[in-house]
Parts: sequence; structure tokens; C-alpha cells
Amino acid sequence: MKARSNPPIEVNLEELDRIIDGGLHAPLSEADGEKLKNALHALAKRVRPRLRPTEKSRDVIAGENGGAQRTKPAPKGHGRNSAAEYTGAERIQIRHESLQAGDRCPECQQGKVCPQREPHARIRIVGQAPLQATVYEMESLRCNGCGEVFTAPPPLEAAGEKYDATAAAMITQLRYGSGMPFQRLERLQHSLGIPLPAATQWDVVEQAAGLVWPALDELVRQAAQGEVMHNEDTGMRILKLAREPALAGKAERTGVFTTGILSKVGVWMIALYCSGWKHAGENLADVLKHRGSGLAPLIQMCDALSRNAPQLTAGVRVLLAFCLAHGRRQFVDVAANFPEQCRYVLEKLGGVWHHDQLARERGLTPAQRLLFHQEHSGPAMQELEAWMQTQWDDRLVEPNSGLGKAIQYMQRHWTELTLFLREAGAPLDNNIVERMLKKAILHRKNSLFYKTMNGAAVGDLFMSLIHTCELNGANPFDYLTELQRHAEQLRAKPAEWMPWNYRATLDRLAQPAAAA
Repeated sequence: MKARSNPPIEVNLEELDRIIDGGLHAPLSEADGEKLKNALHALAKRVRPRLRPTEKSRDVIAGENGGAQRTKPAPKGHGRNSAAEYTGAERIQIRHESLQAGDRCPECQQGKVCPQREPHARIRIVGQAPLQATVYEMESLRCNGCGEVFTAPPPLEAAGEKYDATAAAMITQLRYGSGMPFQRLERLQHSLGIPLPAATQWDVVEQAAGLVWPALDELVRQAAQGEVMHNEDTGMRILKLAREPALAGKAERTGVFTTGILSKVGVWMIALYCSGWKHAGENLADVLKHRGSGLAPLIQMCDALSRNAPQLTAGVRVLLAFCLAHGRRQFVDVAANFPEQCRYVLEKLGGVWHHDQLARERGLTPAQRLLFHQEHSGPAMQELEAWMQTQWDDRLVEPNSGLGKAIQYMQRHWTELTLFLREAGAPLDNNIVERMLKKAILHRKNSLFYKTMNGAAVGDLFMSLIHTCELNGANPFDYLTELQRHAEQLRAKPAEWMPWNYRATLDRLAQPAAAA
């Protein structure tokens, strides 16, 4: 049933002026007061509240200069990129038509010309369809006597499958890296005269998944050996999902999630996506089953939800760290009601992130970073802890108020929130995995759901490979292409086909051919 809307309130400006002017000298009548009230309600419905754009301290609490009213300066360059930024572009070197390095200068006739450090570059960008097609029309001749047909042989470039490895890599990059649904790509390709049905796209993607799956298995194995691991959940929909039977005395699970797991292994970062009914802690426990024995304790960063903690197998030791940004957000949410108290907390925590940024800029080792935080961030955190305790001891805060609950959250999880002051390499927050989950959120926004668990597993596979490439500075399109072309070598030695070493493997394979 369609909901009825309230009739529009007619406001006569001349009558409103009369009411206001009269109210300055005498009390308003009941009828005039109702008219003024209706006019104000109509105005309130037309004005929408302004949302806070970020959680930065200057936007949460207005400072002396206006806080959130400050305008953001225009970024330098206004979006222009240098020629060096176009790492995937074809590069053509053009020699000077009359001069070479070492020739006498034609202008002064005294000096000699020499090459500059950076050549003068001109960039030209052209458009093309995401997937292109070439039709090879081989001439066919038929004898009118015997009926024999003679067809011209296809060229070498026409050999192989109809859909090249580059086609599968582009479809997966658009689908799982950029969130473009199959139907949307189908419409785009059709409008450009190169039809590509959605069902065909899935067939190409599924076939490519079977070739590159050993790379994901190796990523899981190596991720389990990491020093620091982050995990977090976001909601997902899978239409045909086989759930685990409900245990005795426990309610049946109804949630569906995509878990993001990010592992730091040496200087490399590995991203893993896992979709299904399992929580983040259970998916992390599945990964840690591959962890070797005798390793140092793992630092796990997550928020304070109990479902993020894994049920550990024997021999695996974990140091739990909670996200300090989640603790800070408790005060951000109540800053409008408790501005002075929240300003104090946000300034103290802001200094901690500032010190962490200085440690990154100076390139400090984990041990040096720990000492730096202990020297500079430790006193600030001690002052904050003492301040929170004073709020309770002096009865300055109501326990059930927003500020009281924010302080209780920090005190309840203080040990996990301050692990960075005791363990080398412990991160401050879980923001990196929350940014990682934006890929799954983009997929959920554009495609709404996975149909089957197989489709979700394929999506997790390619998101894991693509985002791991992005984290380590590799080209995802090139990486997925080479994995398909070298599927046999990948199955034999998957450790040699990681995003950070596959180019070296390709160079090594090309050496015998070059020598021959």
C-alpha cells in the first residue's frame, strides 16, 4: 500500500512578516503561533544537515579558525602526470635528425652537444575497446570439376585459442579489480562492435581460474609464515550457500561474509579474500594451519570483536593487537556532546599517529620504531590512561553517557590497544585491511551478490592475486597473463611465480632461448 504524503504547507510571506512583527509587541494568538510553527517546520524539511566529511580532528571539533570550515587547497599538478608515471605505455625513442652526442654545437660553434638526463617527452593517448578482436579471412577456392576446396593457411598469429590469455586477464581485471559486472562489460563491448556475452565471459574466467589456482595456494602457504597479520569482515551475499549444520545448543548461522586477511612477510604484503559463512577468526585459523613450527609469535591486528580471534592449532602463538583507530572513533562519535574532553583525547592520539608517520619517513627498523614510540608516544599514552582514570575517580563522567562508554572501551582493551609500545612491528590500526575490503564492497555494490560458492571462490582467487600485485608494485594484468601462459611451470614450482619474483623467473626462462 502506498504511503500517504502530508499535504504541502502553504506559507504566505506577507502574513509571516505580520505575525513576527506583531509578536515583538504582544503575545501571539494560538492561530498565529500555529502558522509560525508550520512555517518553521516547512523550512526545517528543506534544510538537510551537513555531514562531517572525515574523522580528522579539525573536522570533528571546530578550532579557533573554524575547524571544518577551512577550505582544502588544490592539489599540486591538478592531475597531470609525468611521462615516468606511464609505466605501461609503449616507448618509442626518436633520434635527432642531424645531431649526435659529441657533435659541435651549431649555434655557438665552440661547445659539444651531450645527451640530457631526461629526454623531452610527448604523450599521446588513444582510446580502444577493453577487448579487441581480429577476423582472419582466409581465401577459399573450390574446384568446379572435382569439388575439392583449397583454403589459404592461417598466419602464425591466428594460431591458438579464440580467447587469448590477455583476454582472460582483462576480463578478470575489470570484473574483480575494478568492479565491472559481466553484463555491463557485455553492453560496452556490443556498442563497440565486438560482442562478448556475459556467459562467455564467465567461461573464460573459470577456465583461467583453473590455470592460476596454484598461485593462490602458494600465497596462502607463504602468508601463514608472516610476522604481522590483519583480518576483518564485511558483509556479502551468496544466493546458493551450503552452510555448516548448527551445533547442539547453538543457533543456526545466518550471516555471510567476505574476510580480508593481510599478511606481512618480510618486505612483501599478501592479501587473501575468503567468502562464505565463516567469520574472520575462523578463516585466519584455516590459514595458520599452514604455519611452520618454531616461528616467533604472530602479531594479529583486528578490532575488538570476539569473532576475529582465531581458534589456534597447537604450536601457534599469537600476540593480539586491537585497532587504535576503533578506540579513537568512540570519541569521534560523541565529540559534539563532549567537545573539550574529546579534544584532549584526539590530540593525544593524534600525536601517536604523527610519531608513527615520522618513523616511516625516517625508514626506522621495527626495533628502532619501538624505541621511538616508547620515548615519544609512551608518555602521551600514560597521560591519557591517567586522565581516563581521573574521570572515574573524581566522578566527572556519567558511566552510561557516550563519553563514559568511550572511556570504558579504551580501558577494557588498553593492553591490546597499546601493544605497539611493547612489541617491535606491532601496527597502530587496522586501516590497511579495511582499505583492502573496499574491493569486495565495490563488487557487492555493483553486482549485489555471488550466485554460487564456486563463483565466490573464483572472485576471492582473482581479488587476492590482483590486490597482492597492487600492494607489491606489480602489474596485475601482466601477472595474470603470464601465469596462464606458463601454467605448467606454475604447477611445478609455484614459489617462483609470486608477484614479486615472476619477472625474474621469466627472464631466467628466456635466457636459454636467447643463447640458442
